[in-house]
Amino acid sequence: MHRLDNLFANNRAWVASVRKEDPHFFSKLTDQQSPEYLWIGCSDSRVPANQVTGLMPGEVFVHRNIANVVAHGDMNCLSVIQFAVQILKIRHIIVCGHYGCGGVRAAYEDQRLGLVDNWLRHVQDVAIKHRAALDEFGNDEARLNRLSELNVIEQVANVCRTNVLRDAWASGQQVTVHGWIYNITDGLLIDLDLSASSTKEVQEMQSRAMG
Repeated sequence: MHRLDNLFANNRAWVASVRKEDPHFFSKLTDQQSPEYLWIGCSDSRVPANQVTGLMPGEVFVHRNIANVVAHGDMNCLSVIQFAVQILKIRHIIVCGHYGCGGVRAAYEDQRLGLVDNWLRHVQDVAIKHRAALDEFGNDEARLNRLSELNVIEQVANVCRTNVLRDAWASGQQVTVHGWIYNITDGLLIDLDLSASSTKEVQEMQSRAMG
């Protein structure tokens, strides 16, 4: 049996460093989580939500899957959104993709990887929908970067179309959906100028993003 003692050692070191900064951190954390943000991102190990946003545990509610897809039949993702909006009363939903996404590349190149092919069909549908726009770019890397952005745009729209968001907005709840992308090469987040705080703003947001 292979033990992961190094991870437990890392954990103890992290706990010690946190307690040094704030001796009451963990006792406060056990009371109640009250994050302001829901992060919907890619499962890629290079894009950890807390680290890239500089947020501590308890400050961001997180859902991750391959290629940051929001599928209307995915009860896991929809349940996270529902819990975040209706129970935690989060104020911001951030859909964050990233350049250099292996899932986006696999979808674009129609790679056969197994079960995940069915999941990546969602990204392939985005590529097919925007084929003309992607063909305007001169090389595959530029097309892949744009497809990563287009995928974020489509997934933001999918979040906005859920009954959870529509009902929240109809009731006057203040929650905004954002679209970002992360550049692995320099560690910086990029705002794609995708924000919607009401059903009315969704169409305007998409038109601006596609322009």
